[in-house]
Amino acid sequence: MRTRTVLTLVGSVAALTLPFTVPASAADTPVLTTGSLAGTAVAVGDVLTAPLATGTSATLYSSATGTSGIKCTTSQFTATVTDNPTAPGTATESVSGQSFDSSSCTSNVLGVLGVSSITVDNLPYTTAAASDGTLTVTPASGSTIQTTVKLTTLLGSITCVYQAPSLSGTASNTDTSINFTNQAFTKTSGSSLCFSAGYFTAKYAPVTDNGAAVYTN
Repeated sequence: MRTRTVLTLVGSVAALTLPFTVPASAADTPVLTTGSLAGTAVAVGDVLTAPLATGTSATLYSSATGTSGIKCTTSQFTATVTDNPTAPGTATESVSGQSFDSSSCTSNVLGVLGVSSITVDNLPYTTAAASDGTLTVTPASGSTIQTTVKLTTLLGSITCVYQAPSLSGTASNTDTSINFTNQAFTKTSGSSLCFSAGYFTAKYAPVTDNGAAVYTN
């Protein structure tokens, strides 16, 4: 009788203990994983890349509701993961490159004949990627997010410089994308042919780590 009582007690303790061992691994899931949600952890130092989503364009328009400005069909960003804590939390990345292929860019601004180059300045930027899918891109302390656009016009070549204090975006696990919509830039230098404000919109997908899709947990 005593033996059965002890065995019953041991079985009861085991039954109470087992349910708590399962969530432990789930609780260790980092914010960024590859392959799937709660998949393989993205390691600090890994380089993430993403082109524009198929069939989309990156645009810098003169107003949030208009279609006058610049459109590019080829662009890519590169970022290195600097922290990937346990979810829920906020992972951080260092954006070391964001390129635009000028041969894929066009402009419908009156007097502008073509786009010579688009350069993202003052890199690296810091990206904070939160578990809720929000993204915030900020420059180094004392710096600013800046884009320099060189255009060919009827009056010759001109340079337009646009700046923003930060950018806000969203990440989606549906297509492992990063989206920016109407992010406001202010012209800080350039001729009258440079529109006075710029609104940046782009969708980058898929975001990958050495070819594997990256998910936000």
